[in-house]
Amino acid sequence: MGLAGKAAIVTGGASGFGEGIARRFVAEGARVAIADVNEVAAQALAAELGGSAIAIRADVSRDAEVAALVAQAHGAFGGLDIVVNNAGIGHTPRALETIDEAEFDRLWAVNVKSVYLTARHAAPLMKAAKGGAILNIASTGGVRPRPNLTWYNATKGWMIAATKGMAIELAPFGVRVNAINPVAGDTPLLATFMGGADTPQRRERVIATIPLGRLSTPADIAAAAAFLCSDDASMITGVALEVDGGRCV
Repeated sequence: MGLAGKAAIVTGGASGFGEGIARRFVAEGARVAIADVNEVAAQALAAELGGSAIAIRADVSRDAEVAALVAQAHGAFGGLDIVVNNAGIGHTPRALETIDEAEFDRLWAVNVKSVYLTARHAAPLMKAAKGGAILNIASTGGVRPRPNLTWYNATKGWMIAATKGMAIELAPFGVRVNAINPVAGDTPLLATFMGGADTPQRRERVIATIPLGRLSTPADIAAAAAFLCSDDASMITGVALEVDGGRCV
């Protein structure tokens, strides 16, 4: 119950790493707003998790929807202690010049602009409350890029830099900001990074680059998230924790 009494928003919370984080947070005693563009999936997960979870449909690339998300979660819980910026998209491996402008803009909006928007609306509440934790789900791609994923890697590198900048600026207000860098995970996004098809052969090629010999899981990322957002991590801010099975060593 390391998060007992905490109120959290988890973006992209209806599947993948976000679902794992939402489940772990509820198990640790938090109340969680599961924010996702897939409202049906978010509602189904909230119903499964019981009274400690609510579902909120939100496109985190749109200012008005993020403002409404933060206001609704804050109103429902009577406060806001944690924001997990997990929502993200990728692109299939391709030469950098073949990604068209529309796809680049969408990648930027979901992976980068969303972090700015949640900070814009949640940071003032946390500053006023003199405490809180923001956690950004980045990637090992922001530290050790894989080829043909240049623009995705760049969004995650930006997220790591933003984490450090936010941590320094918000520290005087008692707000901590950290990131997690997962290695390739057993999530719905995996097929995208494998070129659109998740096959045993392609998995083996990825796993061969991970010293511990397996993909990351939502439970792996959720365990790290629960620690970094808990009071046990009260002296930790500005870090980008690699949960990567040794990939970045």
